[in-house]
Amino acid sequence: MPITKPAPLLVRSTVIVALAALASGCTSTPTATPGSCESVPFTVHDPVEPVNRGIFAFNRAVDDYALAPIARGYRKLPDMFQAGVHNFVANFGEPKVFINDLLQGNGQRSVNTLGRFAINTTVGIVGLIDVSGKLGIERHESDFGQTFGVWDIAPGPIVELPLLGTANLRDATGKVVSFAVDPFGDNSDTVETLGTIKTVGGVVDGRAQALPLTDKLQAQPDYYVALRDAIAQRRADFVAQGKLGSVQDAPHCGDEGAANE
Repeated sequence: MPITKPAPLLVRSTVIVALAALASGCTSTPTATPGSCESVPFTVHDPVEPVNRGIFAFNRAVDDYALAPIARGYRKLPDMFQAGVHNFVANFGEPKVFINDLLQGNGQRSVNTLGRFAINTTVGIVGLIDVSGKLGIERHESDFGQTFGVWDIAPGPIVELPLLGTANLRDATGKVVSFAVDPFGDNSDTVETLGTIKTVGGVVDGRAQALPLTDKLQAQPDYYVALRDAIAQRRADFVAQGKLGSVQDAPHCGDEGAANE
């Protein structure tokens, strides 16, 4: 009989479980109840603004002629369909939320995320139905940009990424790391197909969620500055929330929550 090596997925799962035990047993994260909408101070450092504006013009053209029209059509679909897409996209992203919960040393959040993923993937039909939410286990967001912020890494200068939009250097790096991290290991054809659906659905659903905010910001004298500052505020609030360690996300101020979608 040939000797088989442990599957990469099993190795990754073992490491994650070990990290979960370490986070739960060795860290103490305060549990806070999200309060009223309060924004934290933020600064914007945009030393290469002319370059960023050039890339922003390209991104806006793609958005105006492709993404935004598709998103507006999507918003006309039945609410049940939109909710299903939104829930599926969020559920497929839960493993990365779980990883970031661990990296932030938040044992309670990581347990909630793991429980949500297990329940919604099974009972909720691969996440189409947010059964966990109905049971009182609320969804929260977490990403590598937030994790770097919780680690007190400075936001850095503003960078406009082609097709990916506006971000500070810390969040842009977080996006790159997120692309490189694959919690599912060696993907089967089914997982790869679901991943493709998640990516497409996430782009459309995220843009649809952001439409109310971007429509309002486009009415400002300088859309670039208005959107850049809205995103900076939202991300500053998001990092502060991560440092607080709330089990649930705090409410976004106005529509700023959509600025980074």
